[in-house]
Amino acid sequence: MNRQNLLELQEKLEIEFNQLELLKRAVTHKSYANERRSNNLKDNERLEFLGDAVLDLVVNQYLFVEYPDHPEGELAQIRSVVVSAPTLAEKSREIDLGHYLLLGKGEDATGGRQRNSILADAFEALIGSVYLDQGLEVARTFILDLLIPNIQMVEEGNHIQDYKTLLQELLQKNSDYRPQYEVIKEEGPDHNKSFTVQVKFKGEVLGVGTGSSKKRAQQSSAKEAIDKLDR
Repeated sequence: MNRQNLLELQEKLEIEFNQLELLKRAVTHKSYANERRSNNLKDNERLEFLGDAVLDLVVNQYLFVEYPDHPEGELAQIRSVVVSAPTLAEKSREIDLGHYLLLGKGEDATGGRQRNSILADAFEALIGSVYLDQGLEVARTFILDLLIPNIQMVEEGNHIQDYKTLLQELLQKNSDYRPQYEVIKEEGPDHNKSFTVQVKFKGEVLGVGTGSSKKRAQQSSAKEAIDKLDR
């Protein structure tokens, strides 16, 4: 990646980095660094580790302040969807981060630029680089500008269909079969039910999830299935 590409990405992010090298490191996948060991390149895994922590802090604080009447369990469910790999990959696609990734030849040839796990990790690494270069408040603004719409959709229950649809699209690329959802456990009194749902495909259990409604449990099981398929 040349300097011009970094400046282009920086302009998309609307953040002027003091250290462009941090931005370059955020988009450097380990496959690229491993192919160029003689250059002593650093990949984005340590930045991803830091960005994950910053992301959790910012989202947790926002949920705590904005939804004071929600119990801990509901806040945790919202967070789990918002910081999940599919959501973060979606955010990466919104800013076209995949276009700027530095990938090894094999990873690039097998569709790494569109792989949810790689895009999600790069998004967290980007957060880490913004935090180190610009501080917490700029990182907070960057995160919330992108994620507040998702937080609101999840809280309102309008994000549920996204994961079921995404899973169906992934599975039906090579098959006409549809995933099947089954309630395997129902607990608690009528006013505080908890449902456990498993999603199966061709007889194989792909994911299991729980929720305060059948729809939320289906969403949770679909998310788990997507995470497994993307590994």
